Amino acid sequence: MPSIRVPVVDTRRCQLLGLVGSAALAAGGATAGALPVREALGPESVRAAVGLAGAYFGLVLLIAAWALLGRAIRGPEPPDRRTLLLTLGLWAAPLIVAPPLFSRDVYSYLAQGAMVDARIDVYAYGPSRLGGPLTDEVAPVWRHTPTPYGPVFLACAKAIADFSRTEVSTGVFGMRLVALLGVAAMVVCLPALARHCGAEPAAALWLGALNPLVLLHLVGGAHNDAIMLGLLGAGLVAALGRWPVLAVVLVTLAALVKAPAALGLPAVALLWGRHLGGRARRLKAALAVLGVAAGTTAAATALAGTGYGWIAALHTPVSPQNWSLTSSLGRMTGSVLENTGSGLAQFAAPAWHLLGLAATATAVLIAWRRHLPRPVYALGLSLTAVAVLGPAIRPWYVLWGLFLIAAGPDRPMRRAVAVASAVLALAVLPSGFAPDRAQLALAAGGGVLAVLTLWCAYRITERTGAGTGPVGSTA
Repeated sequence: MPSIRVPVVDTRRCQLLGLVGSAALAAGGATAGALPVREALGPESVRAAVGLAGAYFGLVLLIAAWALLGRAIRGPEPPDRRTLLLTLGLWAAPLIVAPPLFSRDVYSYLAQGAMVDARIDVYAYGPSRLGGPLTDEVAPVWRHTPTPYGPVFLACAKAIADFSRTEVSTGVFGMRLVALLGVAAMVVCLPALARHCGAEPAAALWLGALNPLVLLHLVGGAHNDAIMLGLLGAGLVAALGRWPVLAVVLVTLAALVKAPAALGLPAVALLWGRHLGGRARRLKAALAVLGVAAGTTAAATALAGTGYGWIAALHTPVSPQNWSLTSSLGRMTGSVLENTGSGLAQFAAPAWHLLGLAATATAVLIAWRRHLPRPVYALGLSLTAVAVLGPAIRPWYVLWGLFLIAAGPDRPMRRAVAVASAVLALAVLPSGFAPDRAQLALAAGGGVLAVLTLWCAYRITERTGAGTGPVGSTA
């Protein structure tokens, strides 16, 4: 029988499509992003409206390019690692020079660094204590909130705030460079983790590094999660390479950026014990991990000079309108109880948060029990549970577990997190604020225009016969 012709994805077209999308997103962010207060435009501004529509137009194109690249990786001639790295660089380049996108957290980082530099206890006071122009840039909901971040990140933020002084744009660029170093570490570590876990390195890079959430929030938003994940990945690679002490140090440093990375210490202990063999030696490995982690924590805290207030600050309250599962259920339950006249409405949210913590602990135990021979994958599932079932969630929190799941062998799970990534990439406005109806309409309009553009391009390609090729004959 004659050969069947099916669409073949052209990697160069994926690169171009993603670059156009990224550039449109960056251009839209210039008027609709998380701009400094003195540059921000009102929601009624025509420029802001056009920027918002343009940003979502570019965002949909970028997601489409990423999805098509994933199809190319599963095809008969997948792109090599060099091509994927070039693609990542092309897509990230416009976002590097764009204003902050999808969150104002980078301004909080700079304010917290300036507080440390001014010897203000960031674990007792919020940025409002600092005063000045940096405080004005922090989102109002966080101005009076102590930071939950560890001393390693605060030392980094202090250095950047000290260097940039009152130049907000310089500070933002400095924080973005630090985030890019974290992303670079993720890119370096993913192939090694994938080879250990039994996944294709190219597929791991596609899902874990070229992911729209990485580009939007770690590059565009300059979130400190990039530093945490880069150190965590480096620690796991060191553990696989039989450098256990270095592994513990790196994972501990990751936890001293953001606390969830501490779940990586059991993975390092298991890998260390596996190399030693024997139950007694495995116990010694676990005790050694605790000792090295404690020593690293003490040394890093002493060098940073911030103290141990971050332990108590882990209880920092979440924003009232957080849309995590447990917070949403808490609000719904509280509303029902309030409408019925019950005096228990105030306890609804705390009760759901406690149930969420219990569910998180259960999910983590199940993940480790079922996947004990694969500690890296078990860690990825555990971090996903912490993000999804915790009292607060942001789209970039999903990257905690996704980064390691991308290197895992479970294709259905990787497919599920890929779909979730595409959906969550659309969940937040470039300004980082909650949308009103007009902004939702503008964002939807930009996205629909992108879909129509893609459909027209597909029809033109289909008519000209480009992008197809034989895949063989059937018997």
